[in-house]
Amino acid sequence: MLETKERPQDVSVQSFSFINPIGQVLRYGLNSFDERYLTFGVVSVFGIILGSLIWALVSRGFRFEWFASIRDFFNHVIGGVLMGIGGILALGCTIGQAVTGASTLALGSFIAFAGIVLGSALTMKVQYYKMVYEGEATFVSAILTSLVELRLLPAALRKHAKV
Repeated sequence: MLETKERPQDVSVQSFSFINPIGQVLRYGLNSFDERYLTFGVVSVFGIILGSLIWALVSRGFRFEWFASIRDFFNHVIGGVLMGIGGILALGCTIGQAVTGASTLALGSFIAFAGIVLGSALTMKVQYYKMVYEGEATFVSAILTSLVELRLLPAALRKHAKV
């Protein structure tokens, strides 16, 4: 906890992202919910959670869900950790890079957003091939075939027939 009544350094004009506000919520909680740590990002995280809950209750769409299997759970955990690391390394998530960063014509934002789009397309193709060729498609064969379909590798490296 701060000993003075000064605001923390990063409580100023900010761009919008979902990576930094999660860290700010953690810091807000670790500092006993001190109002000096209450930022736009912290309020937006709480607002999104509360707004989603209210809409789910009003639309009668609220339900508890779980994963298909324990393996599916760990796939989501690993994916979430990788997304968090990627968001930190890219200095923002898709919103932070594509909307805020690109609007300032920051070259790094264009590169990060292109990587996000490529990673998303590759993930969807890998998941698709693993689903279609269930049992015979390994991660390596699915990613090679997906990279061929995205025209990033030569056709000779294709492991599965085009679907």
